Order: sequence, then structure tokens, then C-alpha cells
Amino acid sequence: MFRLARYLKNYKKESIIGPLFKMLEAFFELLVPLVVADMIDNGIGKGDRTYIYKAALILILLGVVGLVCSLIAQFFAAKASAGFGTELRDDLFAHMNRLSYAELDKAGTSTLVTRITSDMNQVQAGVNMILRLFLRSPFIVIGALIAAFLVNAKVAVIFLIAAPILAFIIYGIMIVTIPMYAGAQKALDRISLATREGLNGARVIRAFGRQQDETAEFCEDCGLLLKLQKRVGKVSAAMNPLTYVVVNLAIAAIILQGGREVDAGVLTQGEVIALVNYMTQILNALVALQVLIVSFTKAVASAKRINEVLALQPTVLDKEETVPAGEGRSERAAGKTVGEGKQAATGETVPAVCFLEVSFTYPGAKEEALTNLSFSVIKGQTVGIIGGTGSGKSTLVNLLPRFYDVTKGAVLLNGVDVRDYPQKELRSKIGIVPQKAVLFSGTIRDNMRWGKADATDEEIEEALSIAQAKEFVDTKEGRLDYKLTQGGRNLSGGQRQRLTIARALVRRPEILILDDSASALDFATDAALRRAISERTKGMTVFMVSQRTATIRNADVIIVLEDGEIAGMGTHCELYETCEVYREICQSQASAKEVQE
Repeated sequence: MFRLARYLKNYKKESIIGPLFKMLEAFFELLVPLVVADMIDNGIGKGDRTYIYKAALILILLGVVGLVCSLIAQFFAAKASAGFGTELRDDLFAHMNRLSYAELDKAGTSTLVTRITSDMNQVQAGVNMILRLFLRSPFIVIGALIAAFLVNAKVAVIFLIAAPILAFIIYGIMIVTIPMYAGAQKALDRISLATREGLNGARVIRAFGRQQDETAEFCEDCGLLLKLQKRVGKVSAAMNPLTYVVVNLAIAAIILQGGREVDAGVLTQGEVIALVNYMTQILNALVALQVLIVSFTKAVASAKRINEVLALQPTVLDKEETVPAGEGRSERAAGKTVGEGKQAATGETVPAVCFLEVSFTYPGAKEEALTNLSFSVIKGQTVGIIGGTGSGKSTLVNLLPRFYDVTKGAVLLNGVDVRDYPQKELRSKIGIVPQKAVLFSGTIRDNMRWGKADATDEEIEEALSIAQAKEFVDTKEGRLDYKLTQGGRNLSGGQRQRLTIARALVRRPEILILDDSASALDFATDAALRRAISERTKGMTVFMVSQRTATIRNADVIIVLEDGEIAGMGTHCELYETCEVYREICQSQASAKEVQE
């Protein structure tokens, strides 16, 4: 929790004023028993109404001043905690955006959502409570003890006995409940995951008639959370009765001993009432402290989980200095080159993309996803990538924009290791269309400008035309101003895919990666898309990942992957004759006659 205190550095004034005014409120509250004692002894005891009225006015004044101090403290504490929450939430979200795919895979989406929402709210509430009560409650307890000794040291010994017992009870409950709250938050993670999967997979769940099964599993997760919350609630609930028992026993002891002192003429009746009031104030302060501790316990558990996310260090980092494009390429010229005739004819032409003995292993995996890949791609070529499920197709193209870093070897872009580029510069050169078409709520124009913030309508129209999206966009009300719902749910799967392709084309990238991004398109639209990309994106290097041989058969070169290794590389005709894996894929999708045509 204290590691997060740095987020209060811009709210130092509020963090001081809030507790300060709470202490002032507590100070005025400590004066009340003394005024009451004086009223009983000198006003009520002597029948002096004027004295009683003056004392009553003083009590009202103390109450008003205390109220003003409390309001000021509440305001500044709320301002500081809200500012703390805003800055921490911003920093946490920015940190999550810096994480590579490896860290995001490790943490899990549902966990990250819970930590930036539920955990953040718990920590913010904890900070608010600390600023309001952390100093006030101890100040009341210590002040009441001091005041009790000033009234009568003999009776005040009871306070010294009761206070450590109360502190022990509170501390013991806090130690027990902190890990319990952490367990409850983990159970909340599972509920978030189940909710997310249930909503995202609603169509599949209904298609297989699994609503009751999913509901039962969700209820089981909720039951576990309820069980954990009941357990921690039972432990926390013990605080009130235990503290009340101790305080009430102490009050009884004060009245008993105070009565003896009154009989002996050592104490007045008003002073006994003052001592009882001070013990009651200690009780009220401890009740408030109990609320603080419950909130603080939850905040500590949540802060620990937030710190776990902040402790995740991104493995994909920028170097301090960038190697200028073209430098250091001579020693990296090794590697198998596709289109060797073109490469030889141009002499010193630097390949647009070069994989040099690249191997990659996912974090925690025992086997390599890619093994010793070496090839080069000349600028303007279209490269088809095909292979069975799990062969490493998407992994290969994810290494180029540095979504992951290679385990061995190097990936070069224009002769420079991609790790030597700043990530922003590297990804500005690459247009990516992922397997899952992701669109955001807003207009079509807003989504298109993700690729280029200052894109004109003419540039957007051109990209839509190449992506074969212009035809259906023209039918939408408002065209480019047509509002998309969250995730583009008001479009079909094929329409979403075409818009994501257009979004990537708007920026006119040097490298275009189509990661099985035409899977929802019919064959005619797919063919028109490939033809448009070939004819209207001259100079753009295209990587086309697909399960369809029809999609990649006209590529300049096709890379066939099997178990993370290159099983074959060449044109469609060459591979059909020489690569058994490619031939089997082709024959599984069309007849031998259709394949050879």
C-alpha cells in the first residue's frame, strides 16, 4: 500500500489539510466531556441556570466548529483520494499498454480488468478512509487517556488496561483478514472471467444449449465468493462485540471505582461522567478505527494485486539509440533469400524483411513454436504463409511488429534489427489486420483514422475501395458517419474484416500483414480483394496468412510451415511439385485438376 503513496505527491496539501482538520475536530470533541463535567458540577449541582445556558452555548459552539472542521477534512480527503485514484488508474492503464503480448498472456484479461476496476476502487476508498481516520482515531484514544489521567490518575489506570486489549483484538483480526480479502478478490477474478466468456461466447453457448451448464458453473463461482466473503465477514464481525465487551467492562469498572472516589470526596460527579464519556469516545474512535481497518485491509490486499501488475516488466523495450536504417546490414546478409534472381540482379538491394535463423518459444512453453527460420523478402513482394493449425503462422508475423521478441536469431526490417527501432516508428511502417476483426464504437471515419489520424476522406475512400468495403459502406446511413456499436456488432463478420483491412491500408504502410483476415469473405470478394491489393498497392510488401490455398496461390512466394519449421518455400507450381505438405493441403481443398489450373 505504501509503495503506491507516491501517487499522492501532487496532493500533498490536501493530504495534510484533511488529517489536520480531522485532528482539530477531535480536539474540540475532547473538550466536550470537560464542559459537561463543569456544567454538572457548577451548573446543575448548584442550580445555576445561567451557568447551564453558558455551558450549553459552549457545547453548541464546539459542535458547530467541529462540524466545519469535519466538512473541510472530508472535502480535502475526497479530493486527494480521487486525485490519487485518477493518477494511479492512468498509470496502471498506461503500464498495461506497455506490456507485450507475453505479459498480457501471463496476466490474463479478466484479471487486469478486475485490478483496474474493483481493486482500484478498494484502494481509492482505503486512501480516503486513511486520510480521514488514520490520525483522528489514535488522537482521540491518546487524548482521552491523557484527559482521564488529568481528571484522576487512579481511575485512569483502567484506561491503560483496556487500551492494549482493544489494540490486540484489532491487530489480530486485521492479520487474519488480510489474506482472506486477497482470496476473495481472486474469486472475483474468476467471476469476471466467467462473465466475459459468457458474454463473448453467448452465441456459441446458445448454439450448444449450454445455458444451464454455464449458469451452474457461474453460480458455483459465485458460491465460492460468497463462502469466502462469509468467512471473512464472520471474522470481521467479531470485532464489534469483542471491543464492546471490553469497553463496557471498562465503563462498569470506571463507574464502580469512580463511585468510591466520589464517596471519598476525591472526585466529583461531573468528573465521573467525564471519565465515562472519555471511555465512550474511545469506543466510538475504535469503532471508526474498525471501519478504517476493514477498508484498509481490503485496500492492502487490492494494492498488493495492483503492485503485481506494476511489477510486470515488459520484455519488448525500445533501445536508447536507434541504428540508422541500412547500417550493420553487411554482417546480416546471410539467410535464404526468396526471389534470388531479383536479389542478385539488384546487387546491394537490402531485403525489405529478413529472418535470420529465428527461433521463438512462448513464455512457459517447453517446445519452440518456431525453429531456425531463415528467409528474405524483397520490397513489393507478396508472401503467402500457409500451414496446419498450430504450425506457427501467426507467431511468425507477430515477430515482425515485435508483439513478441525472438528467442534466437534476428528479424530485420530494411536491414535493421526490429529491436533497434523505437516501437512507435516500427509499427508506423507496418499495417496489421489481425485474425479477429476488432472495431471500436464510433463512426466508420473514426475507426479508419486509427491507421492515420489526419487521413482525408479521399484517402479513406481509397482504402475502402481496395478493401472491397466501399460497396456496403455506401448503403449505410451517413456513410463514413455511420455509427458502429461496441466491437462493430451491427456489422456482419465479413464487413468487419473488410473495414479492418481498410483501416490498415489508410496509413499506406511499407509492410501489410493480413493474418487470416479474409476468412469470413466469400471467394469472389476474396479474389477481388487480392487483385485490388496487388494492383493498387505497388511497392507495398504484403504478408498474407491463410488456410486457403486459393488465397495465397498467386503470391510471389509461399512459405509452408509445419511444426514451426519451413517445410517448403517457392511459388504455387513449384511447391505443388516439390512439397508434400503443400500438395496435401491443396488436394484437401480442391481436386488435382483444379489445383494445377
